[in-house]
Amino acid sequence: MTALLVLPLLLPFALPALARRALGRLAPATALWAVTGCAVALACCSLAAFGALALVGLLKLPVLASLGELTHPLRTASGLVVLPTAVTGAAMLALSCGTLLRSVVRQARALRAARAEAGGAAVAGDLCVVDAPGADAYALPGRPHRVVVTTGMLRALDGPEREALFAHERAHNAGGHHWFLAAAELAAHCHPALRPVRATVRLAAERAADEAAARRTGDRRVLARAIARAALAAPSSPGARPGFAAAATTGPVPARVHALLEAPGPPARAGRRAATALLVVCAAVSGFAAVSGTADFHHRVEVAQGEARP
Repeated sequence: MTALLVLPLLLPFALPALARRALGRLAPATALWAVTGCAVALACCSLAAFGALALVGLLKLPVLASLGELTHPLRTASGLVVLPTAVTGAAMLALSCGTLLRSVVRQARALRAARAEAGGAAVAGDLCVVDAPGADAYALPGRPHRVVVTTGMLRALDGPEREALFAHERAHNAGGHHWFLAAAELAAHCHPALRPVRATVRLAAERAADEAAARRTGDRRVLARAIARAALAAPSSPGARPGFAAAATTGPVPARVHALLEAPGPPARAGRRAATALLVVCAAVSGFAAVSGTADFHHRVEVAQGEARP
């Protein structure tokens, strides 16, 4: 049982490399779905494993065993293995829940602040122009979706570049990319190994918006120039916008500009299949191990309660 529950805790360490491989092999929008889905699956499985391992150790304590109505000893591996593992699982579960809660509160406050700022700005359709010297532009989720841009950013770009930048931000809102960024952020607080995946998900979201904007404007070169000039004009530390509000100036801008300037070609079919299969297998193995491990643990508890046969 313990070995099965440890497996969902080890597989997240493989995801950062698999995610980068998938982004290089798959179309950006497809990679965004695949990597985010795998990260969320691994995060849920790791939380389930942390919780089950913590319960294994807690039910070894006489007080909690009596509260759980255990009439027989709970059959597990040696206490020298179970108890340290259970303590680690309980500590990681508490840490994950704590950081997750703090992140939700912080992002909710940032979203309220950004919505309030946009509410006081000049509005033209879905475009909100904030009178600020700093150059910034981002897609603000909510009802309705908004594209927030500062006067500093408008001054940094010419007319065609502005339209290309607006098309990029509108592509973020149309694709619901804030949901993917928020999911990756939450997954990162469930397991330490999933934190690097946030950068890959953000890059996938930016590349997906780049390609959608390029199709809409019909000029990849103007879009590449707009992104490069916007990144140069933007400050190193953005304002109080939430982390899941996608912006054209985030991510490795040189790599994005290079991808826009080179002629796009379809990825090799074998590479696409291999990248997708690795992510699916990783999530499936983690899910199977988590479900099997928790089911076995539940059965052992029932045996200890005298409600099931060994």
